[in-house]
Amino acid sequence: ALRAAGFITRDPRVVERKKPGQPGARKKFQFSKR
Repeated sequence: ALRAAGFITRDPRVVERKKPGQPGARKKFQFSKR
């Protein structure tokens, strides 16, 4: 649906990849010592 060429190039939002070893791209684990 959102695969239109114009939409992709015009979309300012960039999806942050999910990092390995983390529950999510931005979500870090709970601080245990803080």
